Amino acid sequence: MKTRLITREGYNRLRQEHDQLWREERPEVTKKVAWAASLGDRSENADYQYNKKRLREIDRRVRYLRKCLEELTIVDYSPSQEGKVFFGAWVEVENDEGETKRFRIVGYDEIFGRKDYISIDSPMARALLKKEIGDEAIVRTPVGDACWYVNEISYPK
Repeated sequence: MKTRLITREGYNRLRQEHDQLWREERPEVTKKVAWAASLGDRSENADYQYNKKRLREIDRRVRYLRKCLEELTIVDYSPSQEGKVFFGAWVEVENDEGETKRFRIVGYDEIFGRKDYISIDSPMARALLKKEIGDEAIVRTPVGDACWYVNEISYPK
């Protein structure tokens, strides 16, 4: 089960994608479909078939985004989070071998296309929640437990 949380920036990005698809891209593709359909035989009309397919993709994504935007809860930064790992935090961790990782803990809908974002539902994020700088977090993985130390915590203001 996905946690239905999102950062303000993530919500605005999804809202912007929805508006762009609905107000700009969909009307444009609809015009192309109507134009291609007016040419007659649709079975061999590549313009018609491609744009009809694109229209279905847009509609599917718009439906998903609408449902998503309704259900998500925006989590804004609060000064009381300072010094501890919570949703929306940028965290730097280090293991015993000296390997470091830096990432932001965000909602599931925000992780795509970003290598430096991890889901709040991931084992790493779950292990880090409420930790402070210097704390150790034991991350349960399929290959065994991994120990990470919190080096740095920051929040975008």
